[in-house]
Amino acid sequence: MSDLYLAAIEQARVYDVAIESPLELAPKLSARLHNEVLFKREDLQPVFSFKLRGAYNKISQLTEDERNRGVICASAGNHAQGVALASHRLGIKAIIVMPRTTPEIKVSAVERMGASVVLFGDSYSDASEHAAALCTENGMTFIHPYDDPMVIAGQGTIGEELLRQTPKDLDAVFVPIGGGGLIAGVAVYLKHYSPATKIIGVEPVDSAAMHDSIRAGKRITLDQVGIFADGVAVKKVGEHTFDLTREYVDDILLVDTDEICAAIKDIYEDNRTIVEPAGALAVAGLKQYVREHKIRGEVLAAINSGANMNFDRLRHVAERTEMGEGKEALFAVTIPERPGAFLEFCKVIGDRNITEFNYRLSSRDKAHVFVGISTREEEESEQICKNMESSGLPVLNLHDNELAKLHIRHMVGGHSPLVENEVLYRFEFPERPGALLEFLTRAGGRWNISLFHYRNHGAAFGRVLAGVEVPPKDRPDFEAYLLALGYPFVNESDNPAYVNFLK
Repeated sequence: MSDLYLAAIEQARVYDVAIESPLELAPKLSARLHNEVLFKREDLQPVFSFKLRGAYNKISQLTEDERNRGVICASAGNHAQGVALASHRLGIKAIIVMPRTTPEIKVSAVERMGASVVLFGDSYSDASEHAAALCTENGMTFIHPYDDPMVIAGQGTIGEELLRQTPKDLDAVFVPIGGGGLIAGVAVYLKHYSPATKIIGVEPVDSAAMHDSIRAGKRITLDQVGIFADGVAVKKVGEHTFDLTREYVDDILLVDTDEICAAIKDIYEDNRTIVEPAGALAVAGLKQYVREHKIRGEVLAAINSGANMNFDRLRHVAERTEMGEGKEALFAVTIPERPGAFLEFCKVIGDRNITEFNYRLSSRDKAHVFVGISTREEEESEQICKNMESSGLPVLNLHDNELAKLHIRHMVGGHSPLVENEVLYRFEFPERPGALLEFLTRAGGRWNISLFHYRNHGAAFGRVLAGVEVPPKDRPDFEAYLLALGYPFVNESDNPAYVNFLK
């Protein structure tokens, strides 16, 4: 099987539209990590992503009859632009089915390349099903974003370039994973010509479809995927890509949102480019690998896979970067409600800078404080916890508490003696007109909303925190309503950050 892929990669037609992206030294990150770190700059492609390689390679090899009937795909992002550009260059009709939640900037980018856009559904799954139906109805060729040998071969040309561009042996190459097309193509090529090079995939911890599938020994389907790194938000990896990854990839690392945000900043500081979250996955994984294995003096390459970043997401990235770098720690601390207590609390913190301090009087004997503290390294937060506990201050480390980082830090001080039987849920709403109205309409006025917090991060889905007064006897009906609503949700009623500040 590998011989067929090697031949397909070496004969792939990608350079009619793609450039041979540079492999650049990242001097600042290299110095900090004590390794030679190289960035493979796929963010410099004409559509700011590697995706046009596979799309063009597939479309360019269609028969004359297939070209006449046109092509179709489902995508909310980089694959859509790759298919649109490839089809335009070859003079082929293209239909791109995109979720209605797709930001206008991405829809416009595809339309400018001459493709027809059909907006359908709230998710990629909805769009994909509709694209399959249109494909059958119109006799078009479906261009899969990752699970197609010709698409995989197109992406594999990156591996060919890596070997050609570095005079040294690469100790490890870090590759982002969504459906698996990129890592499958790169791995099968590098493992043949440079078997000593480790191929390490990187996925978000909340979109770990390939990692979990490899562990299970078969392809599994995730119930839901994280929305931050939307370029790799895939519930089920491909059949071809799973087989190739299982055979040729050495390891798969999982990184969280904070680590991704810190990697976006690292890339910016070295080459002044702002990559999308999925485009920073490889660098985030590289940093984790160096830290955990104490690697020094090696040559490490990371594929910066794309730079289609919505500008309004930068605020969220900036907020989370400090925690991803281990330079900020968040705590919930209980201090006595009396004069001088805050001064004593500050003495425990010492000469560290307080980045955030939120509190509201909730009783006459104690106060719950939400505090951010500057740290020099991640391990320092544990020492701060110990110092507070030894001073008799109950403390909760919120470093891994997503509810606290997304919502609570912006809402502290919300205790209300008027609220009864409140339950708290975190939702993901499709970012489209009418979503909130639909939520309220289906509730039918049966339950009172006692808390509502919404923050948009420039993604297809907005994050919502809602408190609802639901008497115990109504809980079964309320849970049935949530299931019927169809929005992903998490019950946060017992979350300690909620209990301390809002309940």
